[in-house]
Amino acid sequence: MKLIIAEKSIAGQRIASILAGKNVSASIESSAQLFEFSKNKEKFALIPLKGHIVDVDFPKQYSYWLGTDIRKLADVEVEYVGQEKFIISLIQKKSKEFDEVIIATDSDREGESIGLEALNFVKEKNPKIKIKRASFSAITPSDINEAFSSLGEVNYDFAESANARREVDLIWGACLTRFVSIVSGRLGNEFLSVGRVQSPVLALIVDREKERLKFKPEKYWEIVALFEKDKKQFEAMHKKGRIDKEEEAKRVGELKEKKGIVAGVEKKKRILKKPSPFNTTEFLRAASAIGVSAGEAMNIAESLYMNGFISYPRTDNTVYPPSLNLKNTLNELLKVPEFVGNIQKIFSQKQIVASKGEKETKDHPPIHPVSAAQKLQLNERQWKVYELVVRRFLATLGEDAETENLSVEILLGKEPFIARGQVILKKGWKEFYPYSLLKEIILPSLSKGEEVDLKNLSVLGKETLPPPRYSQGALIKLMEDLGLGTKSTRHEIIKKLYSRKYVSGIKAIEPNNVAFAITDALEKYSPKLVKPQMTSELEKEMDSIAAGKKTKEFVVKESRGILKQILNELVENKNTIGSEIRKALSQDKIMGKCTTCDGSLRMLVSRNNKRFLGCTNYPKCTTTFPLPQKGSISAANKLCNECNMPMIKVIGKRFRFEMCVNPNCKTKDEWKKKMEEKKLSQQGSESLQQAVKEKIHKKTTE
Repeated sequence: MKLIIAEKSIAGQRIASILAGKNVSASIESSAQLFEFSKNKEKFALIPLKGHIVDVDFPKQYSYWLGTDIRKLADVEVEYVGQEKFIISLIQKKSKEFDEVIIATDSDREGESIGLEALNFVKEKNPKIKIKRASFSAITPSDINEAFSSLGEVNYDFAESANARREVDLIWGACLTRFVSIVSGRLGNEFLSVGRVQSPVLALIVDREKERLKFKPEKYWEIVALFEKDKKQFEAMHKKGRIDKEEEAKRVGELKEKKGIVAGVEKKKRILKKPSPFNTTEFLRAASAIGVSAGEAMNIAESLYMNGFISYPRTDNTVYPPSLNLKNTLNELLKVPEFVGNIQKIFSQKQIVASKGEKETKDHPPIHPVSAAQKLQLNERQWKVYELVVRRFLATLGEDAETENLSVEILLGKEPFIARGQVILKKGWKEFYPYSLLKEIILPSLSKGEEVDLKNLSVLGKETLPPPRYSQGALIKLMEDLGLGTKSTRHEIIKKLYSRKYVSGIKAIEPNNVAFAITDALEKYSPKLVKPQMTSELEKEMDSIAAGKKTKEFVVKESRGILKQILNELVENKNTIGSEIRKALSQDKIMGKCTTCDGSLRMLVSRNNKRFLGCTNYPKCTTTFPLPQKGSISAANKLCNECNMPMIKVIGKRFRFEMCVNPNCKTKDEWKKKMEEKKLSQQGSESLQQAVKEKIHKKTTE
C-alpha cells in the first residue's frame, strides 16, 4: 500500500486520475482532501498539500515589535510550526496504514522542502516506512507514468537549501522591516518592508530614476529627404544621422538642389535566427512585453502546468532534452484550431530542428506546451499566456527568417543621404511569432548614377531622451544578471515592491518618495544592504547547500553575522533615518495645492476607512475631495485642462488612469463611462466562457 504526497489539490487530482486510469474516489477526511484508487490490485491514497504546511517563524515571545531588541532578534533561533493542522492530522493518520510513501511535489528546491515537511510528519508515526520520490516536469499521462515507474530518492540537500533561504529571509526581513517601520512610525497594516533581496532591487529602480532626474536633454537635428522615382516616393536620412550643430542642420536644409544622384547601391542578405526556448526569465520578459505582469504571468503559468497544459514554469534551461518528442507535441497541438496552419507549415519544412539557448540544465526542460487547450476552456488572460508559450515553441522549431536589405546612398549636392529598404525573402519563424514584427520597406529600382527627384527636405529638431524606466521584464533580466533572487522568487520580489506601494506603473516601474527615502537612508548608513554583491554572495552560499558542499546551519549562521553588522550601523543612526523617512511619507501623501487657500491637498483616511483629500490647513480650511477606493494613488504633478484643478494617478492590477480631483469636472463622466464599458465587456466575456464550460461539462458527463 502506497501513500502519495502532492503539492496542491489540482495537481494531486490529476496525478491520481492519471495513475488510476479511471475514476478516482475523492473524499474529505479529517477536514482534508483525500484521493483513493487501486492499481494492479494495490491500494493507493493521495493527499494534496496547500504548498508549505509548515511555517518558519520566531517564537511567540518575540512577536511584539516594540518590545524586542532587533539586534538580539538576529540571533534568535527560528521555529518550524505546522500550520495546516487538518492536512497534517490526515497525513499522520494514513501513515500508519501504508508501507511506502511517494513524494510527488514539484521537482525543485521549494518542492523538495514542501515534500520534506510532509515526510517528517509521516516518519513521526511510521519511522520504518519506505520513502520514494517521483520527479516530473509536466502533469501529463506520459510524464506521470514515467515518473512513477522510475522512482528516485528525496534530495535532502535541495530541501535544506530552500529551508536556508526561508530562515535567512525571515531573519533579515523581520529585523530590517521592524527597524524601518518603528523609526518611521509606520506600524500595523501600513508597515514598511525591507529585505536582503528587496532592498537592492528597489535601489536599482531608484538609481535609474535619479539618472532620469539628473538627465539634461541635448538638442540635435535629423534631416530627412523625400525622393521620388517612377511616381513612387521614398525617404532617405542624412548619412550622419544625428547632427549636433544647428548651423550645419540649417545649411543642409537650405540646399537648392532639385535632384539627387545615386552614388551607390549595396545589397545584403540578413539571417534572423529563431529565438531560443523559454526559460523562466525569458518567459516573464516576454509576458511583460505583452501586458501581463511578472507575478500574474507566473500564477497563470502555474495554473496551466497543474492542469496539464504546459511544462513546469520554473527552469533555467534553454535547450530541449533529446527525450522530448517534438513531433508528438506538434501533433497534439493540431487539436487547437488557432495553430493548425502554423503547424502544417512546420511539418512541410525539409527538417524540424529546434533552436538552442546558452543555458542547458538537467532539472527541467524549457517551458513548452504539453497538451492541447481550447481557447474557450481558458479565460482571456490564461489563453494569452498559453498562446505565448505555444507560439514560442513553434518559433523555436521554425526556420530562420531571411531578408534582403538594401542601402542606397544618394548625393544631394555634396551631402550624402541613405535610403534603406527591406524585402522579406523567407518569413520563417516570424510567421508563427507575432510578438516580433518583421516589416518590408520597398524601394523603387535604383542603380548607380541615375537621378531621383527631390520632393521635400525636412529638418527635424529633436532632443536626447533620458534612460528609460525599467519594465518588469527588463528588471527581472537585470536581477538575473546580478544574481539577485532566483527564477522562482524574482517575480515575487517585484510584486512585493508594488504591494508595499514603493513603486507604481504598469509598463514602466516608477518609485515614489518613500522608495527614495528608504533607499537613500540605507545607502548612506549601510551601503552593503542596497548593493547586489552581498545578496548575490548569499545566493551562491545557498547553491552550495544544494550541491552538498555546505550545511544550512553554517550558511544561516554566517548570514546572521553580516546582518548584525548592518543592524549596528542602522541603530547608530536611527533618529536621522526615521526623520528622513517620515518626511518622505508626509510628502508622498500630497496630491497638489489646495484650491481655496495656500495649503496643500493631502490624502487622508476617514473613520469609516474611506480615502479622501483634505487641506493641510484644517480646521481653518475644510476643503475636501472624494477619492477612488481601489488602486494606489499618487500625484500626477499637473493640473486639469478643463477646470485647472490637481490631477492624480490611479493604478490597479489591470488599470491605470489619470483623473481630476474635482468630482464635478466633465472629464470624470468620460472616465466613468470608459470604466463601465470595460466592466460590461469583461462580464460578457466571462459569461460566454462560463456558458461554454458548462456545455462542455454537460457533454462529458452525459
